[in-house]
Amino acid sequence: MRSTLIAFPLGLYALSRLLQLAFLWWMAPDDKIRDRLLAWDGGHFVRVAQEGYPTGYSFDADGNLTGNGLAFFPAYPMLVRLVHYVTRLDYGTAAITVSWLAGGAAAVLLCALFTRLYDERVGLVLTALFCVQPMSMVLSMGYSEALFTALVAGMLLCAHRGDWLPAGLLGLGAGLTRPTGAAAAIALAVAAGIAVYRARAGASRPAEGASQPAEGASQPAEGASRPWKPLLAAAIALAGVPAYLLWVGLRVGDLGAWFDIQTAGWGTTFDYGTSSVLFVRDALKGGDGWIQVSVAWMLIGTVILAAAALSRRMWPPLAVYGVIVLVLVLGQAGYYHSKPRLLVPALLILVPPAVALARARPRTAALVVAAVGAFGLWYGSYLITVWHYAI
Repeated sequence: MRSTLIAFPLGLYALSRLLQLAFLWWMAPDDKIRDRLLAWDGGHFVRVAQEGYPTGYSFDADGNLTGNGLAFFPAYPMLVRLVHYVTRLDYGTAAITVSWLAGGAAAVLLCALFTRLYDERVGLVLTALFCVQPMSMVLSMGYSEALFTALVAGMLLCAHRGDWLPAGLLGLGAGLTRPTGAAAAIALAVAAGIAVYRARAGASRPAEGASQPAEGASQPAEGASRPWKPLLAAAIALAGVPAYLLWVGLRVGDLGAWFDIQTAGWGTTFDYGTSSVLFVRDALKGGDGWIQVSVAWMLIGTVILAAAALSRRMWPPLAVYGVIVLVLVLGQAGYYHSKPRLLVPALLILVPPAVALARARPRTAALVVAAVGAFGLWYGSYLITVWHYAI
């Protein structure tokens, strides 16, 4: 990888994080910024890292089932514990450190992935949009989105290059980081299927350094001589999410325990998008505050951008991953103000604006990215300082 494709995305990411901190300090100078970065789910992650997982269900004083740490997948808190032991940082600082480092890795890997799928300008613009999108604030918090995005981007990059064992292990890591790791695993299975099909069809591997189609539609015929490698990689990745759900079920003594805990603690149930549609309708009809209305418009924009992305020729595993993430996020009931944060790793919706801006004049692209960044960085800061509801 060229040094510029490491230095530039890292520079973009570092600049976005510093500007994010500046917004936080400006909007809440009397608050402890560190406490805001560890709020809400961050506290659960830190508790799991420090104390381990509960041994069963949790109940309130009235005997009602409540959410607990078992709802949170293990890769991020275990990595926080490792950083704590290695560096002797306190658990909260270790959690923020992991997120910042993982976010930097995600920026580099996204730039490399989309440079390979499209070209260098698309890779850089998409990375910039990723770093400043609304709720990119989560990349600075004690949440698992930064780590998850890094693992998914690395998995897709390795799959497109034909490095199947690393792809499988990264897919497994994604599956042990967030439940949407199932989307990443299915995407890798699609990539593996394409590779095996091309191997059987006798497709030849392109020459080293061959350029990719402008819209990222094709994939090299990786692993043509050993088609079992992509299948093994897919199997490894597909094991991640079921393995954790099964572990929780066995620990609690109820195979559906993880779903029960999610519903009890966060109201998360899959209702095929009914709640999302009703939320958007009610918000636009008479929303309770501008945050509710803004989230509704973001969800509408997400669907439009996804449709625009799918109308292009696109590498199928990327399309599959993005669509499944959108279905999982928009198809579930739960806190509406969490949905923009849950959509941060949904890379599909960044493709249309990134391609359009990469084809525009550099000055126009820079101005648009700066405007998006000013709003996105401010919006995330507002939600964790002034608004004070969980994201």
